[in-house]
Amino acid sequence: VLQIVKESQQQHGLRHGDFQRYRGYCSRRLRRLRKTLNFKMGNRHKFTGKKVTEEILSDNRYLLLILMDAERAWSYAMQLKQEANTEPRKRFHLLSRLRKAVKHAEELERLCESNRVDAKTKLEAQAYMAYLTGMLRFEHQEWKAAMEAFNKCKTIYEKLANAFTEEQAVLYNQRVEEISPNIRYCAYNIGDQSAMNELMQMRLRSGGTEGLLAEKLEALITQTRAKQAATMSEVEWRGRTVPVKIDKVRIFLLGLADNEAAIAQAENEETKERLFESLLSECRDAIQAVREELKPDQKQREHPLENDSGKVSNIQYLHSYLTYIKLSTAIKRNESMAKSLQKALLQQQRSDEDGKRTPRPQDLIRLYDIILQNLVELTQLPGLEEDKNFQKEIGLKTLVYKAYRCFFIAQSYVLVKKWSEALVLYERVLKYAREVQSGAGAHRNSLKELPDVQDLITQVNAEKYSLQAAAILDANDPHENESPSQVKDGKPLSERFETFCLDPSLVSKQVNLVHFPPGFQPIPCKPLFFDLALNHVAFPPLEDKVEQKAKSGLTGYIKGIFGFKS
Repeated sequence: VLQIVKESQQQHGLRHGDFQRYRGYCSRRLRRLRKTLNFKMGNRHKFTGKKVTEEILSDNRYLLLILMDAERAWSYAMQLKQEANTEPRKRFHLLSRLRKAVKHAEELERLCESNRVDAKTKLEAQAYMAYLTGMLRFEHQEWKAAMEAFNKCKTIYEKLANAFTEEQAVLYNQRVEEISPNIRYCAYNIGDQSAMNELMQMRLRSGGTEGLLAEKLEALITQTRAKQAATMSEVEWRGRTVPVKIDKVRIFLLGLADNEAAIAQAENEETKERLFESLLSECRDAIQAVREELKPDQKQREHPLENDSGKVSNIQYLHSYLTYIKLSTAIKRNESMAKSLQKALLQQQRSDEDGKRTPRPQDLIRLYDIILQNLVELTQLPGLEEDKNFQKEIGLKTLVYKAYRCFFIAQSYVLVKKWSEALVLYERVLKYAREVQSGAGAHRNSLKELPDVQDLITQVNAEKYSLQAAAILDANDPHENESPSQVKDGKPLSERFETFCLDPSLVSKQVNLVHFPPGFQPIPCKPLFFDLALNHVAFPPLEDKVEQKAKSGLTGYIKGIFGFKS
């Protein structure tokens, strides 16, 4: 039973959580089975109900009819559960379809009690029935009954896993893992306070996996926090207590410590990155909820100070606190990414070996730029402008990250053999580090989470000696000074036949043979002729021609006809 169900679900939509597609598949398969078995429910004009009985169990496909009926009803219920987030009325339809699925599962269990069915199928039918019953009780919030049904299902699958080979046991163990969060959530609602911690541990063990199990864990943890948030009414930050009236903010603040602990316990970088993204997403949602509360109060936005006390309003201060959490989390995430990149740089991994892009110092520079921008935003939070201790802490953190940023800029200059620039930047790193050491004083506790500047000073001193030695060797090596790019000086091959140099570009696709298109060359212009003699020519008089033209008229016309000329 379980193998048929899992294969059908994975191949027809549930790999991506598409319950509607799976429901369509169940309907089509039911139609094919009824047609093959000639087990039709009447004709197109009249419905005639038929039931599968033990007498007609000559073919195992009759059991498939009942199983597909149950799967179709269950998939429709899960589809409605997704839609019920925005349309609460669909929850009634959801419960109806789950009851229908349980009814079909009961019929399947009854039919499997026949002597024609083997023991393994009987046990799987009982487990399937217990699973759907537990889902129905879970949606009805009948926690004790749901827990009993899930425990029965878990027990049967664990015994089946122990009775068969490891390959066959994988499927049963996966089902046990799926229902374990539901069991712990039921236990929590019954009164077991340790169940919440176990749910958090399950989320950690799931790693970076996606899919139904991860979504189910997140949903159960959120529901658990929502119940605990009812008792939370205020939060204290930097000596000021602020009331918290928004439910979404309560849930977020309640789970903040658990999320930070989960990040600290994460075993690999992928899990840590996923938890960071989840925490930042929840924080952005909480900030958006506070912003919606701030919008109606236009006067408060224009004049945030309350009377003459110099304090911002409670809702504005809560917004600053949530923004501080978001920016601090973003800094921790970028710092974690920077540490993993530093390890990769130290190991000198080649892209040819593992097929990945080689990490470069420029990648770290970009991360530290983002961190410094986040620190600038922290200093501009409303309500903290007059907090000298806070501004001092942010200033020291800025110096630490500036020192690391300068260090990796110097490393990038070393790679291109710009020794002078790298040496100046190393001196700047030492300057920042000494400023941090001299200004730490009473703020040493706040700097514990930051990278140690003393280690950076030791590393910079070693790099300086290495850089000076490399610069001296580079100055004394004539072959190194005459690199192919310096010798050819950008000239094409046609202009440097007399000079020998090794030019790798000659065997590449962008070989430089001649200037093309060729450049313009000066040529003589076409001569221009000016007639200067025209100004000195004396033209003959034309008075007689003008007079003759004046006398012309009717007489001249007649003379012209008869051929007389003057």
